[in-house]
Amino acid sequence: MRTALRTAAMIDRISRFFGLLASAAVLGACLISAAVAMARYGLGIGSNAWLEIQWYLFGAMILLGGAVTLARNEHVRVDLLYMLAGARLRLWLDTFGLVAFLLPGMVLMTILSWPQFWESFRLGEMSDSAGGLIRWPAKLLLPLGFALVTLQGLAELVRRIAALAGRAEVDTGYVRPEQ
Repeated sequence: MRTALRTAAMIDRISRFFGLLASAAVLGACLISAAVAMARYGLGIGSNAWLEIQWYLFGAMILLGGAVTLARNEHVRVDLLYMLAGARLRLWLDTFGLVAFLLPGMVLMTILSWPQFWESFRLGEMSDSAGGLIRWPAKLLLPLGFALVTLQGLAELVRRIAALAGRAEVDTGYVRPEQ
């Protein structure tokens, strides 16, 4: 169990690294958006490439930031049962959700998105827009992001199992309302 928990901690560090990249993408998108607006409306010039890079950065924000969001327990969940549950039941609900929904979904999305990226990379696919960008970097974000969430889901599962076995503590991130 100790090795599994150390591996989970390593996955957390990987998620934090990609979370920092997602944060940098936010800053980059904001700066590019401001520059595009000034160039277009102030100088009357523009480029489709600058518009497309904003979309690429938006994709990076979401797909690279998903794993760290899961690690921080800031993800969306259905709270109908969760808010009424005690700490142990929340661990069981998390475990069930990870095994039944998150992990199968993320593995499937990783598998299904990889051929799309690979074909785009192999063909050197370009945007249809005049002056547009190559498409494979944006398509690489899909399998990469889904794989990162899969890894983080495994780390969270390890922690939930360890907590259920009494070998670790997990913050389920929910404060029960006063009765």
